[in-house]
Amino acid sequence: MFLFSVGFALSLQSQDMEAYTFYTAHGKKADFEKVLKAAIASDVVLFGEFHNNSICHWLQLELTKSIAQEKNIALGAEMFETDDQVVIDEYLQGFIKLDHLKKEAKIWPNFETDYEPLLAFAKENHFPFIATNVPRRYASLLSKRGMAALDSLSATAKSFMPELPFKVTTNDAGYINMREMMGIHMQGALENFIAAQALKDYTMASNIYKNLPENGVFVHYNGSFHSQHFSGIYNYLKNQNSALNIVTISVVEADDISTFDDEWENLGDFILVIPTSMTKTH
Repeated sequence: MFLFSVGFALSLQSQDMEAYTFYTAHGKKADFEKVLKAAIASDVVLFGEFHNNSICHWLQLELTKSIAQEKNIALGAEMFETDDQVVIDEYLQGFIKLDHLKKEAKIWPNFETDYEPLLAFAKENHFPFIATNVPRRYASLLSKRGMAALDSLSATAKSFMPELPFKVTTNDAGYINMREMMGIHMQGALENFIAAQALKDYTMASNIYKNLPENGVFVHYNGSFHSQHFSGIYNYLKNQNSALNIVTISVVEADDISTFDDEWENLGDFILVIPTSMTKTH
């Protein structure tokens, strides 16, 4: 048994225990420096994540730090809603402590491990951090009652959203996929559900666009669904300015990260492949 254990351990040590691999949209391996070079040259980076993946969050922070060494940046995230912006700004400006932010903003369960380091980096370096997402109560209202329900909201409520009404982007790969996957089960409610997702994407894109740093890069953190296949946030940004240089990073998990799967093609400008066994943050 001892000899078997030693042999197994030596076998493991001889393997390349890589934590991640980057590929280009068409399957060529890319290193961190190639991703960084593209990010520095862009106007917007959409870093699509799996919310509970530790490597995603580590790379988000490291990429953001590296971009900031070369360009002026702004940070923003799906994980904060527009009505949290006042609290975030008060924290960034040192008016309130982190404990106050944690009590008053709608933070996610993995805030301390995954998103607080990004906020801390923004605070230490005086970069803006934008709460880009629509308040979830309005997305829920739209999903349940349809687009017309937004018209009845107060002016104050509408101030937390971009200009209304808005259109669900046609030929969007993400929304098409939702229709194919969920259409049988949701029937008449499906289009309202898709519109609610589109409202999130539209709001995030609008908040990114109006907070673009001058001669800089806006680094945005969102679930991979919201920008993969150059859809969602990406499409709404392009609708506002087709000339924007947007770099998308999409993530997948796989048992074998050394070989590119054709199903990943065009998920993003860069596809971040992480072992399925990687530690989860929640």
